[in-house]
Amino acid sequence: MRIAIGSANPVKIRAAQTVLAPLYEGAMFIPVEVDSQVRTQPWGDSETRTGAINRARAALNACDADLSIGFEGGVVETEIGLMLSNWAAVAARNGQIGVGNGGGLLLPPEVAHLLLKGVELGAAMDQLTGSHNTKQGEGAAGILTNGLINRQAAYEYTLRTALAPFRSPQWYTSTQGEH
Repeated sequence: MRIAIGSANPVKIRAAQTVLAPLYEGAMFIPVEVDSQVRTQPWGDSETRTGAINRARAALNACDADLSIGFEGGVVETEIGLMLSNWAAVAARNGQIGVGNGGGLLLPPEVAHLLLKGVELGAAMDQLTGSHNTKQGEGAAGILTNGLINRQAAYEYTLRTALAPFRSPQWYTSTQGEH
């Protein structure tokens, strides 16, 4: 089985491999950089979810894969402040798709201020910590929870939820999403 991963980010690649390798023994993982067709810093669940789906579909087509994964991280405005949100999408050659989300973590005011000024979350976290390229490491989740969860683990959880239609197909119909 050929599994495309719509990203060159090592965190996203490891998350996909960690979740999928035990499920698809002998699978070949093919990371490929694809465009999400959304803003660099997606706002809201709809845009973030769309980015994940677009990445999964683009990776599937780019690699002629059997299955593909798209991850997208974004922020959501809530009544208590900006929250981190991430989405995963799984696309199969037969047209089946699964989506899942997670990561609802409240961002600190300093980070929210930078995001509202147009700074991307990874760059905002780099400024906050004085580090470089935190999004390819522990990410905002790892930094803000002081290691209780990191970006890879958050994406692993999100991917597991996106796999529901593939793991329990008897509960999903061909009309899913038409409502």
